[in-house]
Amino acid sequence: MPREVVKSADCAPTPDFFSQAVKVNGMVFVSGQLSRNAAGTIIGKGDMAAQTRQVIANLQSVLRAAGGDLRHIVKLTAFMTDMSRAPEAWAVRSEFFAGHPPASTGVQVQRLTHPDFMIEMEAIAVIDE
Repeated sequence: MPREVVKSADCAPTPDFFSQAVKVNGMVFVSGQLSRNAAGTIIGKGDMAAQTRQVIANLQSVLRAAGGDLRHIVKLTAFMTDMSRAPEAWAVRSEFFAGHPPASTGVQVQRLTHPDFMIEMEAIAVIDE
């Protein structure tokens, strides 16, 4: 079974020990995306909506590199440091997934990889080949 590592130059570079995404048999497994731009700068410190928007932009960039887009996401998992702020994230999310909402899970975590991060999202997409 062929396995393709997917990288987008429009996202912050990842460490060598993991991939932005892996594509296998039309399925794309996108690693957790954070609110960093391509230069690695954290976007939206303290602003859940701005961070969610950047995270979704990163998901879109990785999926484009894999030959797809947000419409191909079938499962989305969001990790948030404060679930009381979830409505802000869901409002932004609805702008991008109206009409094609994926199966979803939201999880509160104690902390992400940097204290300024409020949300991280990972996704599974299916791209017909």
